Amino acid sequence: MSEATNPIGAQSESNLGDRSHTKNERKIPLDHKILMSVEKPARYVGGEINAVIKDPSTVDVRFAFCFPDIYEIGMSHLGIKILYGAFNQIPYFWCERVFAPWIDMEQQMREHHIPLYALESGDPVKDFDFVGFTLQYELSYTNILNMLNLAGIPLRSADRTELFNIVVAGGPCACNPEPLADFFDLFFLGDGEEVDIEVMELYRQCKKEGTTKQEFLLRAAQIEGVYVPSLYDVTYHEDGTVKCYTPREGAPAVVRKRVVLDMDTVYFPESFPVPLIDVVHDRVSVEVLRGCIRGCRFCQAGFLYRPFREVSMEAIDQRCQAMCASSGYDEISLSSLSTSDYSQLNELLDYLHRWTEKEKVSLSLPSLRVDNFSPELMKRVNSVRKSGLTFAPEAGSQRMRDVINKNVTQEELLNTVKVAFYEGWTRIKLYFMIGLPTETADDIQAILDLGTKVVDAYYANPNRQKGKAVEVALSAAAFVPKPFTPFQWFGQDTMDVLQEKQRLLKTGDRSRKVSVNYHGAQTSFLEAAFARGDRQLCAVLEKAIEFGLHFDGWDNCFDFDKWMEAFSTCGLDPAFYANRTRSFDEVFPWDHLDYGIRKEFLAEECQRAYRAQTTPNCREKCSNCGAACFKGGLCVEKRESVV
Repeated sequence: MSEATNPIGAQSESNLGDRSHTKNERKIPLDHKILMSVEKPARYVGGEINAVIKDPSTVDVRFAFCFPDIYEIGMSHLGIKILYGAFNQIPYFWCERVFAPWIDMEQQMREHHIPLYALESGDPVKDFDFVGFTLQYELSYTNILNMLNLAGIPLRSADRTELFNIVVAGGPCACNPEPLADFFDLFFLGDGEEVDIEVMELYRQCKKEGTTKQEFLLRAAQIEGVYVPSLYDVTYHEDGTVKCYTPREGAPAVVRKRVVLDMDTVYFPESFPVPLIDVVHDRVSVEVLRGCIRGCRFCQAGFLYRPFREVSMEAIDQRCQAMCASSGYDEISLSSLSTSDYSQLNELLDYLHRWTEKEKVSLSLPSLRVDNFSPELMKRVNSVRKSGLTFAPEAGSQRMRDVINKNVTQEELLNTVKVAFYEGWTRIKLYFMIGLPTETADDIQAILDLGTKVVDAYYANPNRQKGKAVEVALSAAAFVPKPFTPFQWFGQDTMDVLQEKQRLLKTGDRSRKVSVNYHGAQTSFLEAAFARGDRQLCAVLEKAIEFGLHFDGWDNCFDFDKWMEAFSTCGLDPAFYANRTRSFDEVFPWDHLDYGIRKEFLAEECQRAYRAQTTPNCREKCSNCGAACFKGGLCVEKRESVV
């Protein structure tokens, strides 16, 4: 076959496994005809500014960092930027990026026998020591298995017997990794900056010693923050609920998450590959804090990332300057779960303005709360256009906001939008959830009523521009119960109930200036099933791959009927996982994993929710959630316990 007709260039497929190529030589130089036949070919070629290229003959461990979605989404993710830099600063490690090819590119790859490959070297993923995934969203699970399939790597851990192609994962969904347990060799729990490198160092040592994969896994299981699922046997009651997890071969009975306490000294990159095309968040992102003080009872991230830890102003400033200088970006996003909870936010913005105004670099705050929005704050954030603002009251009625512990009043929301309208904004978007515990039809109508009151606030503004109309958009997502939250016991509304609530949103009384949109009940149902699922769901995922399911988070790819067929074929009912309300004494599939939050505290919060009682935020009063066990962050301050 000549080079002109060979889709992977002049090399034959027999050479794809050769790891001895020299620096800058790509093993899979794609034929331009293939690239020109797909949407956005720049997703697949690499070569970005700041991409790290190393000579593979000089490195001991190669890590393929796989993001189970398209390039534009993966290149916007801060976690991959941090770990990519952390791994590559070590001379004998080489981390490369891999993204899920879109449907058109996957078709070309399968037709022309092109394996999944890394962007930096062009090497097949099957040539890497580690194949690592980030678990951000339950509906990306089929993409993970599809990427392994494209790489030619056996899906099940038990079928990968050599000390090679070690498949690992971290991220928020690793808090319940059981639906993926049969496919992964190990999971990283908690912050990854240190534990990931410790495991790679252990692998490097085991590789030199010539140990077996099993010996490596046994030793890795002793590292705090590492969960090796194959070392745990699970037994079930007759009703299908989990009876217990039993560790084997010296594995710890409970695996505790890893926490980085000093946010100033932990690694943060000074550069990152600059994307070749527009991506979802096309700007510099710098983390200002980790964790959250709020305790919203539906919010998994707010509990998983405790304790609350801030980065100093000086460190944030240095990181912002370095990232802007290396990338050329002129916008900085100050990133966190709730940036407006940074204790010195106004001072930080003034500190950054020492150089950002001169360099014409704008600042954005992606996570603003209704109760601390102010004109003074907005004047410091010069990237916010007068076209739109977004807030998340989450519920329309005060009773429901108390149930979820949102700690935001209608008065605070209306005062906030009045300030925004007075300052010139004309578009407001409000995020809500439907299907929350104890929700009624009146609570649904309250969402529409709140939207109408926002419209009324606009027209009551004496400073509004005459002839300029207001736009208020209400966006409603279906509530999904998640592990390690006070609502982990709560059964999700059935799809019929959710669809009826969506109908009420569409047909209820509201102002003509208020628009409504909502997310599909079917995808939320599937998300809930995998969020609270157990190891038996591995078979369902395998069947889904056989049926060709992937990109399930994309409306044009989601096939609910095929998913239900996959569950049925495996003899499992997704409603058992998604819709069933669980007793407080039930053993969860994640009970042997410790994120520092006491299960008793979560149960107390669940009971307080049913009574519509709120809990103070962590700055106001310590609630004894358990995160003080990590001996750092806000939790170590002396505060009176509520228990």
